[in-house]
Amino acid sequence: MSYTGPTELYIGGEWIAATNGETLTTEDPATEETYAEVAAGSEGDVDRAVEAAAAAVERDGEWRSLEPRERGSYLHVMADAIEDQKEEIVRIESRDNGKTPFEATLDVDMVIDTFRYYAGWTDKIEGDEVPVPGNRLNYTMREPVGVTGHVIPWNYPFQLAGRSLAPALACGNAAILKPSSTTPLSALYYAVAAEDAGIPDGVVNVIPGRGSTAGDRLVEHPDVDHVAFTGSTGVGKGVMERASQNVTGVTLELGGKGPNIIFPDADLDAAAAGCHYGIFMNAGQMCWAGSRLLVHESVHDTVVDRVVERAEATPLGGGIDDDGQMGPTVSEGQQQEVLDYIETGKAEGATVATGGGAPANKERGYFVEPTVFTDVTNDMTIAREEIFGPVLSVIEFADGEEAIQIANDSPYGLMAGIWTSDLKTAHKTAEYLDYGMVTINEYPVTQPQTPFGGFKQSGHGREQGTEALREYTQTKNVNVNLE
Repeated sequence: MSYTGPTELYIGGEWIAATNGETLTTEDPATEETYAEVAAGSEGDVDRAVEAAAAAVERDGEWRSLEPRERGSYLHVMADAIEDQKEEIVRIESRDNGKTPFEATLDVDMVIDTFRYYAGWTDKIEGDEVPVPGNRLNYTMREPVGVTGHVIPWNYPFQLAGRSLAPALACGNAAILKPSSTTPLSALYYAVAAEDAGIPDGVVNVIPGRGSTAGDRLVEHPDVDHVAFTGSTGVGKGVMERASQNVTGVTLELGGKGPNIIFPDADLDAAAAGCHYGIFMNAGQMCWAGSRLLVHESVHDTVVDRVVERAEATPLGGGIDDDGQMGPTVSEGQQQEVLDYIETGKAEGATVATGGGAPANKERGYFVEPTVFTDVTNDMTIAREEIFGPVLSVIEFADGEEAIQIANDSPYGLMAGIWTSDLKTAHKTAEYLDYGMVTINEYPVTQPQTPFGGFKQSGHGREQGTEALREYTQTKNVNVNLE
């Protein structure tokens, strides 16, 4: 089925072609066939979007001057509009990104829940009275930051756009979405939903484009007040550097090398199932992927056997025209990068327990077999670097202290998992793990209400929950002399 959705830029409430006439061509990574062609925004288009967004959030502008409860009503209607288009978005996300319809459905459902969650927060963003000496009244106010730029990655194009867009709008900001040039399609449906919901012009703008032009301009623009970026740590550092030229605030959700720690008293079937899902979901193309599996030596062989059994039973495919439960990697370049890491693992002495290459039964598509390495040490490349593919590295440990040491010996600190039936072990291990998120006896898991973000080189700031409201507001202190 060919793509029939929107293909133009959405700026200031209008659908327009890119000023330079350039386009982006996308392909279905399961078939390697061209799927769609959309406008590629230029630096000038970004400037126009910023101007429209800035006008929308002037102090007397239509969006900012709304009663908070009215703004919440708009977000509820926008959630309804997304739900009305759910089947179409799922199909497009699956074809554009390669994820299975099951995975794409989870993403869209998460976005709907996120918009409804933040719709309820619009009239609950409060300041505080501050006790100060003397006859004074001192209080704080939380105000919107203004114009927000959202640079969206290719691995979760729709879900991660909504994750930052919803709180930004709830706080009274205007937004400019710049989706990845690899997967630009689903973000355009936020513009469709904004139109359907009657969101004022300029509040939501969507500009597909290349990172080197539209992306860089959005990050560097002097009238952008906050940038939310999700992507690799290397690119994130560049975003932070560019934004710093204008002292622009940033939220960075970057790389990860998540460990799942399995203690000998764990429910091993549940642990194997959770670890399988945590690395092979979305073909392992996740910042929070559980790509390191730390297993107590007494249950190592049993756990490996169960994970390998599940990996080998996972059917590969796009999931639209077949029974695929794990889709392809997003592009030929990503496939090759993952395959190169696998070869590096072999060369450094790790053992392939299953997988280890491109599947022989797939003539088309950028598929990589679910791969499990054993005999891995934590100094190997496959244990240190983010592979962003379906590759699991299994590492043995002798006791809890060693497990924590191995888990924390990483430049990343996004999400870690613990598997045990002993609550004391669970809570004590969670306390000592240098990770922004720790989950016990399931992996991975998040909800709109829970903060998402990491320590160390996994990022800066938090998405989701009440933490995100702090990212998209700024504090004003007012002092009144009552003498």
